[in-house]
Amino acid sequence: MSPKPAAKIAEQALGATADLPEAAFAITASLPARVPRTLKFGDTFIVLDSRGDIRNDPGGTLSGGSAGLFHKDTRHLSRLELLVNGEPPLLLGSTLRDDNSAFFIDLTNPDLMDGQRLILEKDQVHILRTMFVWRDTAHQRLGIHNYGDHPIALRLSILFDNDFADLFEVRGTHRDRRGTASAELQGNDRVLLAYRGLDDKVRRTALAFDPPPERLTTGAAVYQLALAPGESKPLFLTASCEQTEARPLPFLRGMIAARRAMREQTRERTSVQTSNDRFNEILCRSAADLAMLMTDTPQGRYPYAGIPWFSTTFGRDGLITALQMLWWSPDVARGVLRRLAFYQAKTKDPLADAEPGKILHEMRGGEMAALREVPFGLYYGSVDSTPLFVLLAGLYAERTGDTDTILELWPAIEAALGWIDGPGDPDGDGFVEYLRATEQGLANQGWKDSHDAIFHADGKLAEGAIALVEVQAYVYAAKCMVARCARRLGRGAFADKLEVEAQRLAERFEDAFWCPDIGTYALALDGEKRPCRVRTSNAAQVLFTGIASPEHAASIAKALLQPSFFSGWGVRTVAQEAPRFNPMSYHNGSIWPHDNALIALGLSRYGYKQAVEMLFAGLFSAATYMDQRRLPELFCGFQRKRGHGPTLYPVACSPQAWASATPFTLLEASLGLEFDPFKGEIRLRNPRLPAFLDEVTLRDLRLSSSSVDLRVRRHGDSVSLDTPRISGDIRVSIVFSS
Repeated sequence: MSPKPAAKIAEQALGATADLPEAAFAITASLPARVPRTLKFGDTFIVLDSRGDIRNDPGGTLSGGSAGLFHKDTRHLSRLELLVNGEPPLLLGSTLRDDNSAFFIDLTNPDLMDGQRLILEKDQVHILRTMFVWRDTAHQRLGIHNYGDHPIALRLSILFDNDFADLFEVRGTHRDRRGTASAELQGNDRVLLAYRGLDDKVRRTALAFDPPPERLTTGAAVYQLALAPGESKPLFLTASCEQTEARPLPFLRGMIAARRAMREQTRERTSVQTSNDRFNEILCRSAADLAMLMTDTPQGRYPYAGIPWFSTTFGRDGLITALQMLWWSPDVARGVLRRLAFYQAKTKDPLADAEPGKILHEMRGGEMAALREVPFGLYYGSVDSTPLFVLLAGLYAERTGDTDTILELWPAIEAALGWIDGPGDPDGDGFVEYLRATEQGLANQGWKDSHDAIFHADGKLAEGAIALVEVQAYVYAAKCMVARCARRLGRGAFADKLEVEAQRLAERFEDAFWCPDIGTYALALDGEKRPCRVRTSNAAQVLFTGIASPEHAASIAKALLQPSFFSGWGVRTVAQEAPRFNPMSYHNGSIWPHDNALIALGLSRYGYKQAVEMLFAGLFSAATYMDQRRLPELFCGFQRKRGHGPTLYPVACSPQAWASATPFTLLEASLGLEFDPFKGEIRLRNPRLPAFLDEVTLRDLRLSSSSVDLRVRRHGDSVSLDTPRISGDIRVSIVFSS
């Protein structure tokens, strides 16, 4: 049967009205759609609500107004809203593809009224909204299908707007002056939004509609749809950032390209399968999030830190994420090291906290960074990125045996060591310290960079040049690891020098930082070398570097499992008795998954596998309560209660790279994985699986040019190991040590 003419359908549809029954009520709104959903490709990401809208009013996506289409630290769309006859459609459900390549939203019409008359009953029209990001363009397809038994007419509106806000404006920074915005129609199917910033750069967003709407303005596209029973119509929209003159790929080709790119990100990684379906879901979500956050740069792949606030190159975050991924995807470390070596500071710049040899903290591409209204264009204000860079280089060499890359990086490694022993230690006491060069810089420059994160036992904030406990441990481990690299490169004298320096640091460290009265290492030394006698997770991170004496490691391990530290979900950043403890704070009592992951590596190193199991079980349980089984950047540190899930931290980044890598790190700590590419050996040292895992299979675990499949089964407190597949010259063993 041929379709009826549109005019006839519309006439019949508009005549199909009915009075509402006296006892009935019109359904015109769905449940709030406030759960944020994110899509990313390269330097472009979008934050949407569950309905697929971008809204920044009080009923919008997130508190703080973080919804939008962003490209290189600028918001390129601040509104994208779908209406049916002027009303929001009802949300049936929405879901991300498992690989994060697309977002699918099922919508339907509400009861549509004309005064007191019902002109279209709810649930007659299905709208499948499909969205994805490919390169610098957000794509949307609306598939509208009439499931009713009579013709319908609809007015479908797409409202849009943009403020071209710098990311720091979106986060709340006030600006007295801004640039000039403009909007123009380009034909009947295209709108160009533009903004000339105070930096004289023009930023553009082009919206293209297919087919052309019946009415198009610089803020809305309106379609008048007439659908016969069973008829469907597709509508397409693209929103392109910057590259506004080129036509984007057609929808289907773009979606295929986005999926192919996501698959490519995981092609060379070890895959993990376990006996626990929920943990498999957590691993799959984590792997997909890491693939989405991974960004191709001229120097190699780099894990951007997190969405929405940290979708850019961060030194510390990239280094720690690469360290966490090293056992199952070591190529990530190569890209991170090369990129950070490329941007290593060459000169002194106080506004950027830059000194020769220092490794980048973060880089930004927005207007405020270009104008230096914020110092983060290329900003070097982190005290730990530099030793972590050297440490990761050494660990990468131990994992891969890739001498060529280490030789390529060697000038950067030597420059970083020069900063550690020079400007990083301004008073020459052997400890690396920080003190921001200007008031614009970060007051605290370790991973706990809140203004109130470093304090004394009486709650007073530490002042002066501060030496953090974990930073000294990073320096120790960095020198130990690079000494081994140097020896393999035939630089024996340099290796001897680094080993002596590391040993002296370990001795000074014990004397200066150990606090017998609290049974752990001090959080930091302040500018007068007074220890901050506070029990924190910083001291627990020390364990994974190996600097702690066995006796002190035992004391720390025991304390971590007490209720003051361990909430049941994980280890808090600060023990409960601390004067600034607050389970709802960013750094003073919350739980950070990556922090727990590094602690687990340390506990495993010292043989405390039961403690590893407790951390693993707590974070696994927490993840089962999280939306999409996704561990966020952090969550609140309230004590676990029976029948209650963990309390979320409202503005935590999700996904966040080092949080996404955490489940894999916990697995590494449990299995005690060790690699020796020079002997062709993989060892499992004191392996132990938590009670929720009966079996773990690692497929395509690579060592140099060889690979192996491992299957580990739990038998009470012990495990068995078999190797279903071995390719190449590789040996696998279990090692038990005290």
